Amino acid sequence: MKALVTGGGGFLGSAIVRRLVARGDTVRTFQRGHYPELDTLGVESIRGDLSDDVALKKAVCDIEVVFHVAAKAGVWGRYRDYHASNVVGTRNILEAASGAGVTNFVFTSSPSVVFDGSDENGITEAVSYPGKYLAYYPRTKSEAEKSVLSANSPAFATMALRPHLLWGPGDPHLVPRVIARARSGLLRLVGDGKNIVDSTYIDNAANAHLLAADHLFAGAPCSGKAYFLSNGEPLPMAELLNKILAAAGMPPINRSISARKAYVAGAAMECVYRMMNLKSEPPLTRFIARQLSTAHWFDLTAIRRDLGYHPEVSINEGMRRLAESLTSGTK
Repeated sequence: MKALVTGGGGFLGSAIVRRLVARGDTVRTFQRGHYPELDTLGVESIRGDLSDDVALKKAVCDIEVVFHVAAKAGVWGRYRDYHASNVVGTRNILEAASGAGVTNFVFTSSPSVVFDGSDENGITEAVSYPGKYLAYYPRTKSEAEKSVLSANSPAFATMALRPHLLWGPGDPHLVPRVIARARSGLLRLVGDGKNIVDSTYIDNAANAHLLAADHLFAGAPCSGKAYFLSNGEPLPMAELLNKILAAAGMPPINRSISARKAYVAGAAMECVYRMMNLKSEPPLTRFIARQLSTAHWFDLTAIRRDLGYHPEVSINEGMRRLAESLTSGTK
């Protein structure tokens, strides 16, 4: 296939690109920065912003499937920045792709689009969007997901994947943050650490995106739908974090804070950072406090049935690979 990957230089985007190249697909990427790794892979790279109509039209020309991975992530920042990137940017590339005759559109969403702050125990895609969000990221990703799914048509098949807690070698987010906080003595369990959570090894997430593109066509069972994505191996939060620390050769977490205290502290920090107009991310927010103290694991029946998804790399094997990469200093 002729594929476009937005955010092709990112953690997930580059993993998708590597898989596409390995199986012989023609790949083009679209991102704001320059990534030498993409040059090494021999893919065509276009630098641009999701607000640039000219660049977008160039990016989607002669493309069959778009993997829209690019997004403004994180839990702190201005609403207008999240809205511009995640909502307006997604609508822009939807319009450019459909107008250029692209037939398939796979959107990288997030399980947080349905998170209302309470436990999610084995939930399915039938769970509706909440009326209120604790952060701008899930709020704007939900708006973007709705736009993607509503754009599904006989001429333009769309769908969304919701990967949860991506990690693995080269992870620039979860793994380094856990390690850095542990080294500084700031890492805490929020609650007793027994809350069950799903996570997703990077190779499994990339494979699921290719499966999505391969199964997506007008009228397909997956068209116009969103799917939860994980390793299907939910673990207690304490066990997952300790596995990451063990991969880095570090001791397990031995301190905790109550869920209530963490939420109050997060709310207080948000107020202080807003009043002082601080640009950096607070050490704790209400969203993070709830994410760390509640259960998040998902029923994968739909993605297994409609996409034939099966995790290729187990958590234990993924942790072995992570430990190897951290020891060698490679990605």
